[in-house]
Amino acid sequence: MGEKLSFTYDREADILHIDNVKAYPEQESEELGDEVIARLNPQTGEIENLEVLFFSTRLLRNDLMELPIRASLQLAVKHS
Repeated sequence: MGEKLSFTYDREADILHIDNVKAYPEQESEELGDEVIARLNPQTGEIENLEVLFFSTRLLRNDLMELPIRASLQLAVKHS
């Protein structure tokens, strides 16, 4: 992977999109629970995108939001 994450919010559908790559039709979808959908690479099974459903509702509940995934975060650009 190694790409930067992008976050977009679809206000009409109330979905937060967390994208590592641009979504494409061949991606497979899997429900991870707690209304989170993973979009998977069809060859490797790696998670490429996440969709967090009912995002504003989660914010209004003021609950801690945890995603059911493990992540390794790194700076995309090294600072000199």
